[in-house]
Amino acid sequence: MAHDKVTMELLSLVFSLPQLVAADEGYYAEEGLEVEFVPKGYAGAGVGFLEDHQLLSAFGSTKSHFESGEATLYRACEWGQIRRSVDTSVGGRVVSKRAAVLSQGLYVHPDSPAVHPQDLAGEAVGVNFHHGSHYLALQTLEGFLPREEIKVVHVGGPQQRFEALRDREIAAVALMEPWISVAEKQGYRLLAEAYYAGSEIASPDLPASTYEAINRAVVKAVRKLGEDPRPYLHHLIGEVPPEIERLSVEDFRLDRLRFVEPRPYPREEFQRTYDWMVSWGLVQEDSGYGKVVENLVRI
Repeated sequence: MAHDKVTMELLSLVFSLPQLVAADEGYYAEEGLEVEFVPKGYAGAGVGFLEDHQLLSAFGSTKSHFESGEATLYRACEWGQIRRSVDTSVGGRVVSKRAAVLSQGLYVHPDSPAVHPQDLAGEAVGVNFHHGSHYLALQTLEGFLPREEIKVVHVGGPQQRFEALRDREIAAVALMEPWISVAEKQGYRLLAEAYYAGSEIASPDLPASTYEAINRAVVKAVRKLGEDPRPYLHHLIGEVPPEIERLSVEDFRLDRLRFVEPRPYPREEFQRTYDWMVSWGLVQEDSGYGKVVENLVRI
């Protein structure tokens, strides 16, 4: 059987766990697909603690394999994907909601005096600009604070944020798994946590039939994860250097790992998210649903 080859760019692996399971279990091969993963690098970005998100590309401070044309699929948070589909130079469009529906939490050092979100008024919160940590921190904190008292700064990827918090360089950071499990195992204090959706962007040369085959494999993986995610947590455990923490499967709260079958991205969900982003100056105002979204998933 001839195999269609697809390259996927990976951010934190928790957001691509269904895709990794699909590879582990041979579901892609069953669909006649050859899938390659290329990781997004976070280390060595060298941008410091940026306070202005306009100084950073929506694709991050390190190389984007998607924008270079070396990857045809890229999955991340719903908000960031809207911005990327506006900024892309290769014609990327949102083609579906992603399978991973996961959380990020705002954590402070065990010795911090902060005990609830209002205590972060005017304090720097470490995020990764134009990624889920950035947008979720804003949405979470504006439930407790006026916007002028919310201060988010770009630190980098989750390991960089955890290390900045550990080293007392910043008041609070946003973390996702497996760094949530690291933080909780080491006694860091959670102030707020929320779940959020994400989406997939694809390059325009990805055939709809190929994406449909990918989606069939991912649906099988979602069902496999629903049976028991523990056999696949080694992917997440491997993201944490042993000198920081040696995680085990038992360190994870399994109810934090939520995966659903991919769905089309509805216009009403886009509009709600887009309007909020415009209100924060996170995306330009002339980018509507038809310019950003081209659903390839059918129900």
